[in-house]
Amino acid sequence: MRPEAFSEILAIGETVDVEFKRCRQQPEKDTFESVCSFANTFGGSIFLGVEDDGAISGINADNLLVIKRNVVNVVNNPKLFDSPVAFEFERIDFEGKAVLRLWVPPSPNMHRFKGDIYERVEDSDVVVRSASRLAEICIRKQGLYTEQRVYKHVALDDLKLELLDSIRERAAHKQPDHEWARLGDEALLKSAGLLGKDFSTGDEGLNLAAVLLLGKDEVIRSVCPPYKTDAVWRVDPDSRYDDRTVVRCNLVEAYDLLADFCRKHMPDRFTLEGDRSISLRDSIVREVVANCLIHREFTSPYPARIVIDADALRTENASRAMFTGPITPQGFSPLPKNPLVSSFFSTIGLAEELGSGTRNLFEYSPRYSGKDPELVEGTVFTATVPVYRPSGALPAETPATPSATDLVTEIAGLVASRGSLTISEAVEAGYPRRTAQRALAKLVDEHRVVPVGNGRSRKYLSA
Repeated sequence: MRPEAFSEILAIGETVDVEFKRCRQQPEKDTFESVCSFANTFGGSIFLGVEDDGAISGINADNLLVIKRNVVNVVNNPKLFDSPVAFEFERIDFEGKAVLRLWVPPSPNMHRFKGDIYERVEDSDVVVRSASRLAEICIRKQGLYTEQRVYKHVALDDLKLELLDSIRERAAHKQPDHEWARLGDEALLKSAGLLGKDFSTGDEGLNLAAVLLLGKDEVIRSVCPPYKTDAVWRVDPDSRYDDRTVVRCNLVEAYDLLADFCRKHMPDRFTLEGDRSISLRDSIVREVVANCLIHREFTSPYPARIVIDADALRTENASRAMFTGPITPQGFSPLPKNPLVSSFFSTIGLAEELGSGTRNLFEYSPRYSGKDPELVEGTVFTATVPVYRPSGALPAETPATPSATDLVTEIAGLVASRGSLTISEAVEAGYPRRTAQRALAKLVDEHRVVPVGNGRSRKYLSA
């Protein structure tokens, strides 16, 4: 891990996937509670040698090997952990002190530590006691890709097979010799991975991806009751809405409805790519809507939302995150949330390869509005794309981006003028979240501000 990235983590504090632990001769008991909770939830990193407030206490280099052996022995002790947890070590040298990072990926198994099941809630490790909560975790763990769950009682006539003719046309338009143009209905579904066998249960038939992509409305409501996308347009940000559509149909039809809704309420702007004129608005809408439909956790009760106002196009949807925090083109490793759905959208030309959506948004958004988008991963994924204002507010050429030094000076002045500042307050003042995090981390390194508190409530005071 680069020192800059570690510095940002220290500045943000403990989160749903970050835990700080003091560590002297050996890890304390609550370290293993965090190991258990991360494995049962969405994974995370435990930094041994860091105080709760983010101060580096460090680990004696002579103790590193002993501490590693202790972690390995405890995690593999059947009297303490009912099943071993996968993890990796990474040594971080920071400010002349050693820190040991213990990375725990999400596990498909349910883990107990000393008989208790832990899960991660915000920045805390919580014992799961209610049967309903335990059932929810079990459902989530039934498969890393819930789209592949087979429903053996769903039949072909539960799908809108009439959509397959347009699907074939779209696939052939993107790739003229594509095999879908020659396949019958059932063969096409098999080729797309929508009709197959669950080798863990032996069940054969259509899976959740098939129902979501092509299912009839009543079948989707029965198989996946939480699924819907609520899209609203507001003239006044404080109003409830001025136009609204609630989409509960299959993903193929939902894409067209939601894309039309966004295009209806966003001003257009064109640019040249080579000798071809393209719509920046349509390119952005394509990426945002496809991402909202493809990369979401469909078993979550959290509803997906698309909100458009004079300032931005915003989306939020449940996610199955491997990390939490801002996403940039240089600083993320794309992971498929629903590979069957994603591949289907790519085949019919509504998406590209994994990761291309992020790169395209960071390419098109500055040309459309003069500003970068903000993408934040977590248990809820959020995307914010500024809207172009055709009234003349945007100059002919995008103004130069302020230098990093200027931004740090501005945020230092904001801390001084207000007396204290949180990351959220910096965002409300107009700074991108990642910019504010980096600037405040630099100010902490330079001893110009002092962090107080942990997690989202952390404040920065003038030194």
